[in-house]
Amino acid sequence: KLPTMKMLLSLIALVSASLLANAAPPTCYSRVLSLSKEITESFKELQTSKSVDLCVETLPRLYLDIHNYCVLARLREFVAYPRCDTVLEVSELKEKARSLYTIMISYCRRDLVFLTDDCNALENPIPPPIEPA
Repeated sequence: KLPTMKMLLSLIALVSASLLANAAPPTCYSRVLSLSKEITESFKELQTSKSVDLCVETLPRLYLDIHNYCVLARLREFVAYPRCDTVLEVSELKEKARSLYTIMISYCRRDLVFLTDDCNALENPIPPPIEPA
């Protein structure tokens, strides 16, 4: 019975070690990337929702590419937009955008690399290629 117990404990230790090895903490870059995708998706959902106020149609576009330096200006513009503050979904989205901006200019300032400063690319985004299943 003792060898079985030792094998079981060894197996548990091995599984635990492998889980800890794969659970690396998120990097600044991964956090910024995931938050920007979350914001972009939330904005798309907000625009297609039937239950939101008409002011949503007047909001500045919110396609975010964190590799484009113009994204900082886009975030500032969106957060400072004076209309739609009474719409809960817009207020929540503005708060997420404010958080992303803060993370990018404060915490991740040295970790981010901007590959372009093409502001028009944020107006007319190129859809990502469709990956084969």
